[in-house]
Amino acid sequence: MKILKQYKVILLVAGVLTFVACAHEDQPGDSQLDYSQPQKNALDNWITTNYLNPYNINAQYKWNQNTVDNNRFLFPPMVDKVQPALEVVKQIWLDSYTTVGGADFVKKVAPREIVLVGGVNSNSNGTRTLGIADSGQRITLFEVDYLNKKDRENVTEFVHTIQHEYVHILNQNKPFDEQAWQKITPGDYTGTWHLEVLQTSRNLGFITNYARNNIIEDFAETASTILTSSKAEYAAILASITDANGRAKLQQKEAMVVQYYKDAFNIDFYALRDAAEKNTTNVVNN
Repeated sequence: MKILKQYKVILLVAGVLTFVACAHEDQPGDSQLDYSQPQKNALDNWITTNYLNPYNINAQYKWNQNTVDNNRFLFPPMVDKVQPALEVVKQIWLDSYTTVGGADFVKKVAPREIVLVGGVNSNSNGTRTLGIADSGQRITLFEVDYLNKKDRENVTEFVHTIQHEYVHILNQNKPFDEQAWQKITPGDYTGTWHLEVLQTSRNLGFITNYARNNIIEDFAETASTILTSSKAEYAAILASITDANGRAKLQQKEAMVVQYYKDAFNIDFYALRDAAEKNTTNVVNN
């Protein structure tokens, strides 16, 4: 028994000595972590001045795999395409809402980050995802590398994306009357919207094929399409609808959008549309 007890003591002492020795040998030296702030370039400073400081919105153009779907073939935008894209977004989206809604409107209701992706986000059904709104905090814009500021149709498609995604954010802050909206075209939503003919969709009371996906997308498409169309262009859309009932349904949706902006945010929707049209013209012509 004595031998056994002595053996235990020796092991304990040896263990303590070993621990102390290891602890002494493994004492960390200087930290290997880099706490220095990355050096800002001219583009970073421009983003700070035009987005971060006035609106508390960060624009992310450097690649971050945590902000994109890694199962898609996506890549960061070319650096020389970033500022022109952000200028378009600022002039047509931010400046228009600021002019009509007030200087603090976007500061209060806005995504806190815009992520820019260079290429096309293709889907297996043959469609393209042009943008994503993530929980009201982030908007991702695709196809930045293909934006041509001198091509009005191209600019309109690009801006339509952020107008559409921003409508979702507005709806998340203050919901629209989904039940009333549902009653306008209750049986004409479809998961195969991408296979539909645009004229057929409009004759049913939908402004685009994608609007037929569900009532949430229908509201966002109705609002964003009118916001990216001139008064004359939207009048042409209505005139192209050959079914009087379908035209009346679309106009009923339009009226609900106008009332929603007024009641929820005290914004004159048509004034917002006119400001966006003016700013679009300025972008394309300058």
